[in-house]
Amino acid sequence: MENNHYEDDHDHDHDFDFTHTNTPLKADAFAISDEEKIARIEEHFKGIMETLGLDLNDDSLKGTPHRVAKMYVKEMFWGLNPDNKPPVSHFKNKFRYNEMLLEKDIHFYTNCEHHFVPFFGTAHIAYIPNGKVIGLSKLNRIVEYFAKRPQVQERMTMQIANELKHILGTDNVAVIINAKHLCVASRGIKDNSSHTTTAEYSGDFDNEATRTELHRLLALK
Repeated sequence: MENNHYEDDHDHDHDFDFTHTNTPLKADAFAISDEEKIARIEEHFKGIMETLGLDLNDDSLKGTPHRVAKMYVKEMFWGLNPDNKPPVSHFKNKFRYNEMLLEKDIHFYTNCEHHFVPFFGTAHIAYIPNGKVIGLSKLNRIVEYFAKRPQVQERMTMQIANELKHILGTDNVAVIINAKHLCVASRGIKDNSSHTTTAEYSGDFDNEATRTELHRLLALK
């Protein structure tokens, strides 16, 4: 059985549905092209800036709506589109390696869906191979794919774990994410020192000895 483990260094003012791991998308989310999305976002963001009282005739500001729109669609949120999911090729586990494989300190940068400000940090991924292994760089690409969308850390942790279980054909997967949230550091409580840690353990990682070994390897320099 899958367990969710959550440690938080700061309080949230909302509740989460941990059973719902899909990013909430409209049914027609991809009915228009990226170019049309950029054009629409540009107009909306122009309205936001004008409402704030900014003069878009200023040389420094007049290109901002387009820059923001392009950044949203092409850089920050390209992971919303499943067509952009990175291809992952398998390798037969011909060495019959059946011990834990751990990749630590995978850096990511994403945006909180509640305030659209960044949170960023590192992900640690471990799995025990069954009949398949994947290239190490693919673990980084999977993390990046799920980071490039509006996120909450709890969901992102579970999405990465579920994707790896599907790709590898095994439940023996663990994902740990440690992140700093600017919605906490730059607004609200304005706490610049706290971090949030989320973890998803399944399969053999629900075994205390396996999890202890994982934490020992994570502590190694």
